[in-house]
Amino acid sequence: MKAGQRARAVFRYLRWYLRELTGEAQYDRHCERHRGRHPHIPVPTRREYEVLRTRHRETHPQSRCC
Repeated sequence: MKAGQRARAVFRYLRWYLRELTGEAQYDRHCERHRGRHPHIPVPTRREYEVLRTRHRETHPQSRCC
């Protein structure tokens, strides 16, 4: 593997990791599911999605051991 290819692979991994860590990838997955299940309804904006997600977490608490 050449140095340039290796650097691109490391960059792709870091980008994937940071998107998973920050929740950006979760929003993208939500948009894909939404478009597939509800094609006639507009996809919520990132802000609307975060509000819905926060409300859901507040109304459906999950206990965690750690």
